[in-house]
Amino acid sequence: MTITQLHYVLAVAEHKNFTKAAQKVFVTQPTLSMQIQKLEEELEVTIFDRTKKPIQLTEVGQKIVQQARNIVNESDRIQDIVDQQKGFIGGIFRLGVIPTVMPTLLPMFIGSFIKKYPKVKLKIEELHTEAILEKLKEGHLDAAIAATPLEVDGIKENVLYYEPFVPYIPNSEDSANSGKIDIEDLDINNMLLLEDGHCFKDGIINLCKASRDYDGDQLQLESGSFETLIKLANEGMGMTLLPYLHTLDLKDSEKNNLRMFKDPVPAREVSLIYNRSELKMQIIEALRSTIASVVKGAITFQNVKIISPLNKKKEYQNNN
Repeated sequence: MTITQLHYVLAVAEHKNFTKAAQKVFVTQPTLSMQIQKLEEELEVTIFDRTKKPIQLTEVGQKIVQQARNIVNESDRIQDIVDQQKGFIGGIFRLGVIPTVMPTLLPMFIGSFIKKYPKVKLKIEELHTEAILEKLKEGHLDAAIAATPLEVDGIKENVLYYEPFVPYIPNSEDSANSGKIDIEDLDINNMLLLEDGHCFKDGIINLCKASRDYDGDQLQLESGSFETLIKLANEGMGMTLLPYLHTLDLKDSEKNNLRMFKDPVPAREVSLIYNRSELKMQIIEALRSTIASVVKGAITFQNVKIISPLNKKKEYQNNN
């Protein structure tokens, strides 16, 4: 049994096709098939059911793939150990970022990070949380930035910052400067939301459940971006909630439509998440420290209540 054979098994398990898997690992299809067959003969089991289209794992094959991921990850740790011993921070690093964080956070830290760590080759993908978790599990991402807590087995969460929800209420009878509001003051049944798949939407729905007026069936108007939600709100179609960092770039006329919640301010927790195998930890730590340094000056709220993308809540005193 070799590490190379395990790489081939993982490729076929992912693509469910020998030809596509061979292209992925840069070998010919006969070479890949032969190596997997040799492994099956050595183990005296069948890993893949080749009679099905697409190819499926057998019951024992599923267990082998799970263990193969562990073995491949641990073999990669050897290079990590060497890099850390040398103090080397470089190489390809694949980072996933959720859509509601990408446009605001990325410009804040990316230039500083690249300048400070020029040997790191960042490959960044904008992905919803579900896709991020799948890619982390399969080893196609090294880390990701997502709303937490997610409480997923095998995934570690390193909190970066706590970002308040900010009501955007055009044509409000009250002045934007007239005082802070309670959650119960929101017109929940007139809420504009992001479309399904966005964890920010899930957080808002969990926040709305705290209101006695919440009725999930009435939250119907959805969109794919905050810009569209703002335009719809400006046209009198309703109100919405925005992440705090997004409000910093609004036009002055739009900032007049912002309100703030009373303490504790409802907020989302944004974390750097990665596999418990802790591969490339030197780069993960470099990312964490870079992001923490730029966000610290932008978000200074001291009393927030974390609204989970799951159906849970927790209290947190943020003493920035």
